[in-house]
Amino acid sequence: MFGMNYDLNETSIRIYNSYSKSVELFEPSESEMVKTYVCGPTVYDYTHAGHGRTYVVFDALRRYFNLRGYNVYFIVNITDIDDKIINRANSEGRDWTSVVDEFTRDYMDVISKLNIKVDLHPRVSSHINEIIEFISVLIERDYAYVTKSGNVYFNVDKYPDYGSLSGKRDKVLWSQEEEFLSEKRNPYDFALWKAAKPGEPWWPSPWGRGRPGWHIECSVMSSKYLGSTIDIHGGGSDLLFPHHENERAQSESFFGKRPWVKYWVHIGLLTIRGDKMSKSLGNIVALRESFKKWKPEVHRVFYLSLHYRKPQDYSDEALEQANAFYERLVGTVNILKKLSKEAVEQHYMNDNDLRTLREVMDTRRKFHEALSNDFNTAKALSAVHELTAIVYRELQYNPKYTLVWKAYQLLKEYNVVLGVLDKYFEEVPEEMKNVIDDLLKVIVDVRKELRQRKLYDLADSIRSELEKRGVRLMDKGLETTWIIER
Repeated sequence: MFGMNYDLNETSIRIYNSYSKSVELFEPSESEMVKTYVCGPTVYDYTHAGHGRTYVVFDALRRYFNLRGYNVYFIVNITDIDDKIINRANSEGRDWTSVVDEFTRDYMDVISKLNIKVDLHPRVSSHINEIIEFISVLIERDYAYVTKSGNVYFNVDKYPDYGSLSGKRDKVLWSQEEEFLSEKRNPYDFALWKAAKPGEPWWPSPWGRGRPGWHIECSVMSSKYLGSTIDIHGGGSDLLFPHHENERAQSESFFGKRPWVKYWVHIGLLTIRGDKMSKSLGNIVALRESFKKWKPEVHRVFYLSLHYRKPQDYSDEALEQANAFYERLVGTVNILKKLSKEAVEQHYMNDNDLRTLREVMDTRRKFHEALSNDFNTAKALSAVHELTAIVYRELQYNPKYTLVWKAYQLLKEYNVVLGVLDKYFEEVPEEMKNVIDDLLKVIVDVRKELRQRKLYDLADSIRSELEKRGVRLMDKGLETTWIIER
C-alpha cells in the first residue's frame, strides 16, 4: 500500500557474463547452490591493493547470494609453485617453500583483516597427483602431446572455440611461452607440464620429473571440489587471456561438454595515477602498508564504491572519501543503537512519520535492485547513504520507535553485503551496557556543572578525552547526548 512491501522473490539476479559479453539472468546449475571459484594469489610477493579489489568484490558477491537465500561454496586457490616463486627464491638464496610460507601468511592475514570468508584455499602442491591424472586424460584423447624434453602441451587447434572468451580470435595473437617455440607444434600451444630444470623443485610423472603449468592447476582444483559445471569462475580482467582462455579450453576438452563455466566474471583493474600496478613501474601498493594509513573496512568501502567492471584508481583522495563514508556508517549505527533505547513505542503514526517510513523502506528496494542488476555496488552504496541521511535528518532529534527499529534492521541487512560494521552489531551484555551508560551519565553531569561554572577548558578536556576513546558528545544548550563510535 505504501510501497513498503518490496518482494525480493520478484527481483531476479542478473550478472554480466564475459563469455556472452552481456548481462544474463543468473540461474545456478543447482537450485540453491552457487559454486564459485576465484583465481587466487601466486605467493611470491606481498598481497597488493589490486588483489584486494578482486577478493573483496567476490566476497561481497558471495555475501549477496547468501542474503538472497543461496548456499555458496566459495573457493580461492593458492598457487604455491610457479616460475615467479622459483625466481624469487633463487635471487634471494632461499628455499622456494620459505618464499611460499612468507607470502601465504601475508595473504591470509590480509583477507582476514578485510573480513573475507573463503570456504577452501586449495594449494597446487597438494594436488599434483590429480593434475597428472587430468593431463594423462588429455593426452589419451589427443588434446595434448609430450615432447622429447618431457614437456606436455595442449594442442590448441583441437579446440575450435579457442579465443571466444577473450575475444582474441586471430591466431596471430595467441603465441605463448615463446622460449619453447622450437619444440611446440604451434606457437600458441601452452604448457600443461614443465620438465624440471637444474635446481628447480620437481615431482615424478609419466613424462619425467617436472611441475605443473600455470593454467592446468585451476582446471583441476576447481573441478575436483565443484564438479564438471561451475556457476561462477573469475578473477581480475587481466586473467581473461591467456589464463582463463586456456582453462576453458582444457576443461571443456576434458569433460567433453560446454559450458564448463556458466558465468565468467571479471573485475576491472586497479590503477594508480592511471597506470596499472606493476613491479616494472614500481607502483605496487602492498595492502600491509596501505592498512597502516587506512582501516581495512575503509578499503572495503573503497573497492565497493565503483562498479566492479570499471577500472578503479587507487589514491589518497578516493580512500579519504571512503573513510568519510565509513565513519558516517559507524555514526549512523551508533545513533540508531542509542535511539532504540530512548524511543517510545507508538500507537499512532502521523503523515510525516509515514512519509519517513516509506523513505526508509524505499532504500531497501534501491539497494537490492542495484545489486540484482549486475552487482552495482556503487548504486547500492547510494541507497545506504540515503538511509544514513534520513537518520541524521529525521530520526536523530525526533526518534520514533518504528522508524528507528526499521532503519537499524535495514542497516544490519546492508552490512551483510558490505561487511564493515560487524563489530558494531555484536551484542554487549545488558548489564555491561547499563554500567557504561551510568558512567557516561555521571561524566556528562560533571561536565555540565563545569560548563555552568564557565570552566570551559576543563569541559573541553573531558570532551576531547572521551572522543579519543570513541565517545562523541553532542551539546544542545546545556543538555548533552552521546554516541559510542567504537
